[in-house]
Amino acid sequence: MSFRIFILGLSATFGVAWLTVVVVPYITMKNLKPIELNEAVDGAKGIFYPKRTGRIANGARVYAENGCYLCHTQVIRPTYAGNDLYRDDWAGLKADPDRGDTRRETNAYDFFGEKFAQVGVSRLGPDLSNLGRRVESIYAAGKDPANWLFSHLYNPRNEPKRYQSTCPSFRFLFVERTIKGNQSSDALPFSVDQNVEIVPNADAKALVSYLLSLKKDQAIPAVLNFAPPKNKG
Repeated sequence: MSFRIFILGLSATFGVAWLTVVVVPYITMKNLKPIELNEAVDGAKGIFYPKRTGRIANGARVYAENGCYLCHTQVIRPTYAGNDLYRDDWAGLKADPDRGDTRRETNAYDFFGEKFAQVGVSRLGPDLSNLGRRVESIYAAGKDPANWLFSHLYNPRNEPKRYQSTCPSFRFLFVERTIKGNQSSDALPFSVDQNVEIVPNADAKALVSYLLSLKKDQAIPAVLNFAPPKNKG
């Protein structure tokens, strides 16, 4: 093998990988075109547009700055690439009381309007595509979902069943201060001392708003739904 062929082969190897991993996804995401809902197939009409709620911009920034994407993904992979669709409540709720089975795969439109798609690097922790839905319906059912997340961020191993959690504590996003007069309305429902209250700062509030907004389980047009048929039995 000549040196020239070696260089051409090396360039082609890295070039093809770069095109498929960087260029093609970038072009696809940059040129997303509106998709019209088909009333006969989708049960609705109009233009499909993903919901955006909460302090998305500020919360997403705090999420990125603290490296949450290093341990958590926000991608429910196609079934041919894994079993994400069937992991407990990752892809949505199997039995939503109002909408039935809402589980589905992630698509490019789920990140439409976000400056950065928080797809993640690895899965040392669970996927967060539908964390907001899980917290409200399961983890903090009947309780304040924001307080559940604040408590988790302050001490991820506070609950006995989560004593092995590898999630780091984000106590630096909270202020511990002596109670003077009435307790603050923002104080967490627990304390390290009866005279001390724990209050989330602005970044903690933005992060929790962002996490609660993670609900990528709304109905999508049939042309975007590549998931296998769900077992209705």
